[in-house]
Amino acid sequence: MDRSVLNHDTSRQAEDLQVELWRRMSQLSKIQTVSALSRSVLQLSLTGIRQRFPEATDRECKIRLARLTLGPELANRAYPESSKLTGY
Repeated sequence: MDRSVLNHDTSRQAEDLQVELWRRMSQLSKIQTVSALSRSVLQLSLTGIRQRFPEATDRECKIRLARLTLGPELANRAYPESSKLTGY
């Protein structure tokens, strides 16, 4: 039987167990997990920006993060100085 594969490097048994554990989670636990993962992704993105632009101020890094997550057009509307930056 064909099915969607979440991870090509994970056995079907392990994947089935993971899906079952997700199903058993309370709504609050799911929200907390997704929120924590989202914060981790933003932190990793910010770390990457700081590595690419070591001279950047904290504000510039946050603006670059906005450009990365919102796109240049929306970031420029939120942070007009964003239009002076190139790259992420």
